[in-house]
Amino acid sequence: MPGQSGRFSTIVKSKISKMLDRAEDPQETLDYSYEKQLELLQNVKKGIADVVTSKKRLQLQSGKLEQQVVKLDTQARQALGAGKEDLARMALERKQLAQTELQSLDSQVAELENQQQRLIENEQKLRSKIEAFRTKKEVIKAQYSAAEAQVQISEAATGVGEQMADVGLAMQRAVDKTEQMRARADAVQELEDAGTFEDLTQLGEGGDDIDRQLKELTSSSQVDDDLAKLKAELGTGDAPAPAAQLEEGKGA
Repeated sequence: MPGQSGRFSTIVKSKISKMLDRAEDPQETLDYSYEKQLELLQNVKKGIADVVTSKKRLQLQSGKLEQQVVKLDTQARQALGAGKEDLARMALERKQLAQTELQSLDSQVAELENQQQRLIENEQKLRSKIEAFRTKKEVIKAQYSAAEAQVQISEAATGVGEQMADVGLAMQRAVDKTEQMRARADAVQELEDAGTFEDLTQLGEGGDDIDRQLKELTSSSQVDDDLAKLKAELGTGDAPAPAAQLEEGKGA
């Protein structure tokens, strides 16, 4: 589906653009641009050096041709003086070829000189632009650093920064835990004042309050049963206790 794929591509590009925008450091970008301009300036200087080198090479060839022209002219004169007209003609023909080549070299040298001059002018203009860029770059970097520091100070003062937000959340969690612990301490104190912990201790040893009452009732019933048996063994149920009878015997 072309429509959905196009929207998906747009979304992906927007996400990548936002990520790059967050990751981009303007100071690093400016420094990188400045370095690239310096590289361009170096390339221009290298081009000027290459042009000058080519011009010097052509000038050397031109100097040799000039010497050759003078030599051929002298040879033609000598041949003609010796009555060798044909040899003098050949010397003059070579002289003419050398002069033609010399003119071509002079034209090339002049063209290279013009090119060298243009490159020098461009190099000077580029150097001025780079120097202006460097000055502006430093100003922008200083302004960015100042603005960044101001933002950090403002965020720290107002608590809206990411780090301060984390600190605020940690502080809030600490307050919540403290309040929870205080509430728990108050609850424990209230239960202790109400005697709940004593009941809980007795629960561990012998059960709850109902169990204790049942146990006391059972124990009392057992004592009554034992007392009734003892009375039956000693006589009537209303007979005095053996200790009392002994006391009465002694009195008699």
